[in-house]
Amino acid sequence: MDKLIITVTCDSDSAFPGNPHNPTPKGMKAVVEEYHRGIDAGAAISHIHGPRRLDDAIQPDGTRLSTLDIPGWGEMAGMISADRDTIMQYGIASGRFPQRKELIRTYTPDMLSVAFVAHDECFDYDPNRIPKEIYGTHTRAELEEYCLLCAELGVKIEVEAFHTGGFWNAQRMIDKGILAAPAWITCFFGWKGGAWTPPTADAVVYMRSHLPKGSNWNASVMDPEEHWRVLSAVISQGGHVRVGMEDNPFLTSGEYARTNAELVEKIARIGRDMGREIASPAEAREIIGLPARGQ
Repeated sequence: MDKLIITVTCDSDSAFPGNPHNPTPKGMKAVVEEYHRGIDAGAAISHIHGPRRLDDAIQPDGTRLSTLDIPGWGEMAGMISADRDTIMQYGIASGRFPQRKELIRTYTPDMLSVAFVAHDECFDYDPNRIPKEIYGTHTRAELEEYCLLCAELGVKIEVEAFHTGGFWNAQRMIDKGILAAPAWITCFFGWKGGAWTPPTADAVVYMRSHLPKGSNWNASVMDPEEHWRVLSAVISQGGHVRVGMEDNPFLTSGEYARTNAELVEKIARIGRDMGREIASPAEAREIIGLPARGQ
C-alpha cells in the first residue's frame, strides 16, 4: 500500500457550531495557526476554506450556495504556505461556479475540490441550532468546464463523491480524456442530506469496489460516533484520510479536540499502528501526480 496521505480541514462555520475550539470565529490568523499545527502533526494536504458567505435562504433558481471573498482566499493560502510545505487544496465546492473559476485563475492552487454530484447537504449536528442547508446542481457541462480549466492551469481536481454517481461522472470525464489519471477521489460517509452514504465499514468496501480503475481514493467521515472506526476501515483498504474540525471535532465520544493537530496525530497513530507510514508533502505529491514544489 502507498504511504498514508492525511488531509486536514481545520475550520467550519456549518457542521459543528457548538465546538468551543473552532478557530473560524477567532479570525483568519487563528485559522492559519491551526493549519500550521495540522501540517506540523503530519498532514500533507491543507483543505482550506477562505472567507465566504452562504446564502441566507434558497434562491429563486433553487440553489443555496456560497459567495467567495476572492482576495481573502489568496491571503489565507499565502499565510499558510509562507513557511510550510503543504499541498494547497481549495475547498467550498459549493461556491458559485463563475467565482470559483476566477479564484483558481487568480491564485492557481495545487488542487481544487469539485463536487461530481449535486449538493444536497443538511448540517444539523447541533439540535439546538437551525440547520444549515446547501443546494446546487453541478451539471456535466459544468464538470467538463472544470476539467478543461484545471488541465489548462495545472490544477489537480479533487473529485468529491458523496455516492457512486460521482464515480460515474468521473469515469465519463476520464473517458473523454479531460480528467487526468490517476484521479483523486474523496468519498464522503455520513454527510447528512440527500446525497448521504452511511458511515459503515460495509459502505467503505462498496465504495472502494466501484471506484474508477487506477484512482487514488480518500475519505471524509462526518459522524462523531463512527468517525474513527470508518477511517480505520479506509486505511485497512488502502485509502487515504481526511480529518479536522469540519468533519469531526471529537477525539472520543463527547470529548472535543483542543486543536486540529490532535486529530491529525490520532489518525497518524492509527495509520502507523495499521502498518501505513505517513506521507510527507513531497511523497504525497508523487502519489497524487503533482509536480514537485517549485516546478
